[in-house]
Amino acid sequence: MRHGVKLNKLSRTASHRKALMSNLACELISHKRITTTLAKAKALRVYVEPLLTRGKTDSTHNRRIVFSYLQDKEAIKELFGTISEKIATRPGGYTRIIKLGKRVGDNAEVALIELVDFNEIYGKTEEKAAAKKTRRAGGAKKKAEEATETKAADTATEEKSAE
Repeated sequence: MRHGVKLNKLSRTASHRKALMSNLACELISHKRITTTLAKAKALRVYVEPLLTRGKTDSTHNRRIVFSYLQDKEAIKELFGTISEKIATRPGGYTRIIKLGKRVGDNAEVALIELVDFNEIYGKTEEKAAAKKTRRAGGAKKKAEEATETKAADTATEEKSAE
């Protein structure tokens, strides 16, 4: 039984899998989005999300831990520099996986994995969604209060104009 085992072995030895995940994580950090198979993308998400969480607090200890996984100084600079600034307020869920269909050569499921905060298309809609009003109970009360305020303002202006 595989109780709570998150790791997908991807038909590779431990050293091969470690090198694969390290390389994919470095490419994801440097390019912000990569295209790979669905299984590798899902495995990469489990691998890279804790590293991104570590990258939010810049300390020597966190840099050394992340470097033990990635082995790439440029990726470390990128992670603790521009990426940490963008994901500072996000509580988790730094990556998004989008299925792209099947690959022509071997019919493998292909997916795009990207860092959520670096997608300009979805980022613009989130700003509009934040400004959106809710449609919960109490909307009628707010409208009634606004109506009474505007009536009071109108009567005040009428009184001033009458004087």
